[in-house]
Amino acid sequence: MKTEKIVLTGGPSTGKTSVINALEDMGHLCIHELVRQMTAAEKENDGNQDFVANPILSVQDPVAFNNMLLEGRIEQYKSIAKKDVEVVFFDRGIPDVHSYMNCFGQTYDKAFERPAHDFRYDRVFLMPPWREIYTNDAERFETYEESERIFTALKKTYQKFGYEVISIPKASISERMDFILNMINPV
Repeated sequence: MKTEKIVLTGGPSTGKTSVINALEDMGHLCIHELVRQMTAAEKENDGNQDFVANPILSVQDPVAFNNMLLEGRIEQYKSIAKKDVEVVFFDRGIPDVHSYMNCFGQTYDKAFERPAHDFRYDRVFLMPPWREIYTNDAERFETYEESERIFTALKKTYQKFGYEVISIPKASISERMDFILNMINPV
């Protein structure tokens, strides 16, 4: 059985994690956001408050950080190979690494793009910036305006890699979840 790989992406504080958690509560296999795990681990390991406040911009070696993030996303992708499930949801995908680098003016070579071509997803859902639900927390450092820029970078990057990007409407968690599930399995 081929597993359908679905990416849920968007700027910070757009509702991705809430929808992923709701899908998981329904029994769907969900792969959670790697940056939050990396940020929590970094905070626990050495208490680097600069990293926690802004992991993308304040790491001492952004290239190494992005390589580590890319490798982690590849491992997440590969981790579902032996799972016997019809669908898996990813909270962010491999091209998200490129999107953030593009958004924040970080450069990379063509070799860094190879995984985005090699490890493909079946569908990409993009959540728009939504001021009414936007909040900051210990792992979320971007402003609302940066969230808007990230949204634009995500859309452009996924399209560059040949994906049709499906916009998720601003709605309740259950309505967003229903929208996604209806797009995957139309009635």
